[in-house]
Amino acid sequence: MLCRAVHVCVGERGMTSRTRFTSSLLAAAVVAATPLLAQRAPLADPTNLAPETLSLACAPSLTFEAPTANTRVTGGQDSFVRRIHAPGDLVVLNKGGDDGMKIGQEFFVRRVSAPGQGKISRDNPATVRTSGWIKVYAVDPKMSLATVSYACDTIEIDDYLEPFALPQMPVASTTRNKPEKNNYARVMSGVDRRRSFGKGDYFVVDRGTDRGIKPGSQFVVYRNKTDRDGQQPDVFLYELGEAVAVDVQKDHATLQVTMSRDAFTEGDLVAMRPE
Repeated sequence: MLCRAVHVCVGERGMTSRTRFTSSLLAAAVVAATPLLAQRAPLADPTNLAPETLSLACAPSLTFEAPTANTRVTGGQDSFVRRIHAPGDLVVLNKGGDDGMKIGQEFFVRRVSAPGQGKISRDNPATVRTSGWIKVYAVDPKMSLATVSYACDTIEIDDYLEPFALPQMPVASTTRNKPEKNNYARVMSGVDRRRSFGKGDYFVVDRGTDRGIKPGSQFVVYRNKTDRDGQQPDVFLYELGEAVAVDVQKDHATLQVTMSRDAFTEGDLVAMRPE
């Protein structure tokens, strides 16, 4: 086999020194051209949770005041500014060991969808969106790193943290008593202030344990067409479908649609079946 003097021949199946050198330059060029990606923690363990549990953990809630939690997501571990994060990403928290943060702690990550420009109040409630949950990965005195374990939505800068505890899917009441009349709650908003709902969706109402609601309580949802357009006076309420309470607080509750003949919309009437 003929070779040029500048080559070092290594046989028909080998590589010359020039080929090796050229290959090394190409590899270095590829590495140099590749952007630095986000630093990632070890992969989060699978949740091994039932779909209905994950769905309920991500369900919306209601608040009549701005959240007071001051532990928040302040950024990520990237070479550039990134405002949203997904499972496996590392996020920075504004609290550290001096504030009681410990490796292995878990937290829900949430944010508020405020009602327009108005102040959050009893007459102007906001929807709470659960973004997902995280697990603390590293701690220093003033800050912490956490890995995103599960995402209901993107984890964003300025989302706030609350203690993590998976919800328990309530057992629906089997009571089929006639729904209470003249004591209606109203369909409020859903995730990201959604205003229309079908089977399987979650929505919130502005009543809770203070009105006798408890997990598993059954409801019938109606539409008052007179209120809607004023064109059909003196008609019965139209029965849209049914829902069950899955999370209940003192002054609000989250319901899941179990049956719908038509879409539920914000302002529809909600009547509980008494036990």
